[in-house]
Amino acid sequence: MWALRRASAKSIKVQGLRSRTVHTCDALDSASGYVKAKLGNSKGPEFTHVRWSTFERFYRTVQIPARFSLGSCSLSSQSGARSGGEEEDNLEDGFSELETSEISETLKDSHLASDNELLSEPELSDDNDDVEEEASENELISGTETDVTERISQEKRFPSALFKAIMDDPTQSVNHALDKFMADGMDLNRSEISHAMLNLRKRRMYMKALQLLEWLESNKRLDFVERDYASRVDLIAKVRGLQKAESYMDSIPKSCSGEVVYRTFLANCVAANNVRKAEEVFNKMKDLDFPATAFACNQLLLLYKRIDKKKIADVLLFMEKENVRPSPFTYKILIDTKGQSNDIAGMDQIVDTMKAEGVEPDFRTQAILARHYAAGGLKEKAGAVLKDMEGGNLKSNRGVCRFLLPLYADLGNADEVGRIWNICESKPTLGECLAAVEAWGKLKKIEEAEDVFERMLKTWKKLSSRHYSVMLKVYTNHKMLSKGKDLVKKMGDSGCHIGPLTWDALVKLYVEAGEVEKADVILQKAVQHNQGKPLFSSYMAIMEKYAKRADVHNAEKMFHRMRQAGYVSRARPYQTLLEAYMNAKAPAYGIRERMKADNIFPNKSLAAQLAQVDAFRKTAVSDLLD
Repeated sequence: MWALRRASAKSIKVQGLRSRTVHTCDALDSASGYVKAKLGNSKGPEFTHVRWSTFERFYRTVQIPARFSLGSCSLSSQSGARSGGEEEDNLEDGFSELETSEISETLKDSHLASDNELLSEPELSDDNDDVEEEASENELISGTETDVTERISQEKRFPSALFKAIMDDPTQSVNHALDKFMADGMDLNRSEISHAMLNLRKRRMYMKALQLLEWLESNKRLDFVERDYASRVDLIAKVRGLQKAESYMDSIPKSCSGEVVYRTFLANCVAANNVRKAEEVFNKMKDLDFPATAFACNQLLLLYKRIDKKKIADVLLFMEKENVRPSPFTYKILIDTKGQSNDIAGMDQIVDTMKAEGVEPDFRTQAILARHYAAGGLKEKAGAVLKDMEGGNLKSNRGVCRFLLPLYADLGNADEVGRIWNICESKPTLGECLAAVEAWGKLKKIEEAEDVFERMLKTWKKLSSRHYSVMLKVYTNHKMLSKGKDLVKKMGDSGCHIGPLTWDALVKLYVEAGEVEKADVILQKAVQHNQGKPLFSSYMAIMEKYAKRADVHNAEKMFHRMRQAGYVSRARPYQTLLEAYMNAKAPAYGIRERMKADNIFPNKSLAAQLAQVDAFRKTAVSDLLD
C-alpha cells in the first residue's frame, strides 16, 4: 500500500494541481500516492486524529466529508456523495469492461439479472475459467475455490442428476421436481446439491436456485451453514431485491450470520449501485468487529469508480489505516480508473508499483491497459501489450484469444483479427465466436460477423438472448434496422428468452433509425409484461432523443419511468431532463428541490444548466422591466 501511494505521487508532480480545483485523476493520485513532504499539524477538526505525514497536499486540495471518520474507520454518504456530470457520463449501464470481466468480485450478474429478470435459458460459455471465477468468491458461496474447481471437473464426468430432474420436470416446478426426486429414492447429499446449484447459477437461473434452497431449508434436508445462508441472501437480492434480502438476514441464526453473509450482501448493494446501503453495510461490518478485508474495500472502490471517483481516496485512506494489503483486483480498479480519466502516466505508475509488489498483471489486466492505450491513441503501446498477451505460442495460449479479437479491432487492425480468428476457426469456443462477431462488427465487416454468427447457430443447439444481443448490437451500431428486426424475429421463433440485454439493443436499434416512439413502446411493453428490469442505458437512449427534440413532456415521462424502475439519485438523467427544458426554452419549476430530495449536488456544468432554466432568473432586461 505504501509503495502504491509512493508510485502514484510521481504523476502528481508531472501534472501539478490547480489551486483549489482537483481533477478526478488528481484526487486519485493524491490518495493513492505518498507525498514525500511531511505534514505538520492537520488542518480542520475532522483531521486532528490523523498522524500520518504523507497527505498534506491531499488534504489541502480534496475535501473529505466530515462524516467520514478515520478514527472510527467508517464511511458515510453525505453531501458530495455524487460527483455528477461528466463522471456519470461514462456509466451507461453502470459497468465497465473491467467490472464485467471480474465476475468473482463484482457479481456482475446481479446487475444484468436484477430484481425481476429470471433468465430461463442456458447462458453458458464453454470457457471454464469464467465458471471458476464466477464461483470462486461470491457467485457460489457454499464452497471454497478449490471445492468449486473440483466440482467443475466432476461435473464434466458425472452430470448432476438433481439438476437434470429440475430441468426435465414437465410442470417446471422446482418443488414438484424435488418431491419426485425424493420419492424415486434418489440420494440428496451436499455434493449433489452443490452440482445442481452450480449448474443453475451458470445459467443464471436464479429463481430456480433460490427455490431449491428454500425447499431444502423448509424441508430440513440440509444442515445450513453460513455459506448456505449467504448463498440464499445472494439469490434473494438478485431475484427479489435488496430489501427482501436484508429482511431475510434478520432471520439467520447469529452463529451463522458472519462476515461471509455480510460481504455477500455488500457485493449485491454495490451491484445495484446503492451507495447509501453499501456504506451502511460496510459500517455495520466494522461495528460487528469483522476484519477489514481487501474484498470489502474493493467493493467500495468499485462502487465509487462508477458513482463518485473522488471518494476512492477515502477507501484508500481506510485501507492504509487498517493495514489492508491491496489485492490484484485493487490494482485493476485503480488502473481502470486512471484509464477512464485519460491519465495514462498515472496508469503506468500503478502498473510499475504492482510489479514492484510482486503482482504480475494477468491477461485481464493487460486487456484493460490495451483498451485504454487504444482509446488514448497510443496504438504502438496497445499493440505491444497485445503481443505480450499472446505469449510465445498462441495455440497453446488459446484463453486470451477472445480478449485479443475485439482489442485488435479497437486498433482497426483487420489483419490481426483475421490471424487470431484463423487460429480459433477450426474448433472455436462460444466465447471466441462472440468475440469474433464483436470484432468484425467494430471493423464494419458485417458479412464476416454474420458468417461467424451463422456458425454459432449451427454449432450450438440453442443460443441465449445474450448471444443474439452481440449480433444485434452490430446491426444497431450500423443502423441496419431491417436486419435487426429479422434477427429479433429469429430469436422469438427459436424460443429464446428475450430479456433486458435484447431490449437494450432493440431500443437503440430503433432510436438510431430515428423511430424513438417505437423504441418507447417496446420498452413500455417489456415493463408491462414484467419480464425483467430494463437497463439504465435503455431509458437514457430514449430520453436523450426526446431532450434533443425539446419534448419536455416525454422527457419527464421517461424520467418518471426510470424512477419507477429504481434508477434514482443519478446526475445524468437530471442533465438530460434539463437539456430538454433548455431546448424548449421553458422554465423548470422546482427542479432544484427535486435534485435536493434525490441527494444530487450539482457540479459546475449542472449548475450552469440550472441557471438557464431557472424561472426566477434575473437578467439585465428583467431588472429594467421590474
